[in-house]
Amino acid sequence: MKAVVITEFGDPDVLRLQEVPDPTVRAGEVLIDVAAAGVNRADLLQRAGHYPPPPESPEWPGMEVSGTISAVGADVDHWTPGDRVCALLSGGGYAERVVVPQGQVLPVPKGVDLVDAAALPEVTATVWSNVFMAAGLRPNEVLLVHGGSSGIGTMAIQLAQQIGARVAVTCGSSDKLERCRELGADILINYREQDFVEALKEATDGHGADVVLDNMGASYLARNLAALAYGGRIVVIGMQGGAKTEINLNHLMSRRAALIATTLRARPAAEKETIMASVGQHVWPLLSSGLVKPVIHARLPLEEAAQAHRMMAGSQHIGKIVLTT
Repeated sequence: MKAVVITEFGDPDVLRLQEVPDPTVRAGEVLIDVAAAGVNRADLLQRAGHYPPPPESPEWPGMEVSGTISAVGADVDHWTPGDRVCALLSGGGYAERVVVPQGQVLPVPKGVDLVDAAALPEVTATVWSNVFMAAGLRPNEVLLVHGGSSGIGTMAIQLAQQIGARVAVTCGSSDKLERCRELGADILINYREQDFVEALKEATDGHGADVVLDNMGASYLARNLAALAYGGRIVVIGMQGGAKTEINLNHLMSRRAALIATTLRARPAAEKETIMASVGQHVWPLLSSGLVKPVIHARLPLEEAAQAHRMMAGSQHIGKIVLTT
C-alpha cells in the first residue's frame, strides 16, 4: 500500500508518498480502507522529530481516519466488513489502509460525509475527555478556549454550547472570532489586541473561567491562573508556548483550583476505548442530529501532505484539515 512517510526529520518537504508493507490484522483489530485522515499538530511535531509514535505503531503520521472496514480479526464482535467508520489511532493514518483496535472505532454519524468523518475522532475524544470527563464542565459555567478556531476549539465551542455553558474564546483575527461566534461562542477575545484576562473578567463581571482548555502551556499558565474562577480547572493539552515555567502554588490553593495536564496518544488502549465509548454515547447523537458538525477548512489529496502541514503551521485555517486517499 501507499503511505506518507517521514524520510528524515525536518520541514514539510520530508514527507513523501511511498510504498510500505500492508498492515496485518491481529485479534481484536479491524482493517480499514482509508477514505481520509485528519491532520493534527502532533503530526507536525512527529515530522520534526519531537513526538515519536508509541511502540508497535507505524512510523508514518496520522492519528485519526475514516473509511470502510475491509477485514476483522479474531474476537471482533461488533464490526463487519463494509461498515463505514472512523477511528482514533496511535499513528499510521496517512496511508491507504490501517489496523486499529475495535474499541477505538465508531460508526460514521448519520448525515456526516465519509471524508469529513476523519475530522472527528481526535477532536471529539480530546474535548470530551478533557473538558467534560476530567474537568467536569457544567451548565452555566464559563469555558475559556484558547485557539477557538482550531479543530479542537471549534468542537469545544459546540459541545459546551450544547450543555448550556457560556463559552469564551481567544483568536488572533476578526474573521476567526466571527466564525467562533457563528458556532456559539459568547465572549470573543482577540489576543493580539486585548489582554484575555482583563477581557474575560470584564465580560463575566469578575467571575472568570470555570474551565480553561489550553493548548499553549508554559507561556499562558500564569495568566490562565489569573483568569480562573474560584474552584476552576485548567486543562493543558498542548505546549505551543513552551514546556517549563514556574507557578505560585498559593494561586492554586487560594482559588481551590485544579491544574490538569493530559495527552491522548500515549494512553493505554483500554483508556482510549473508555473515552471512545463515552464519546459515542454523548457526542455522536449530537452529530447525528446535526446539532454539532465537523468544521472542515480544507480537503487535500494524500500526496499533498506537505502542503497540509504548511497550511496548519501557518495557523490561518479554521477547523480541520483532512487528507483524502
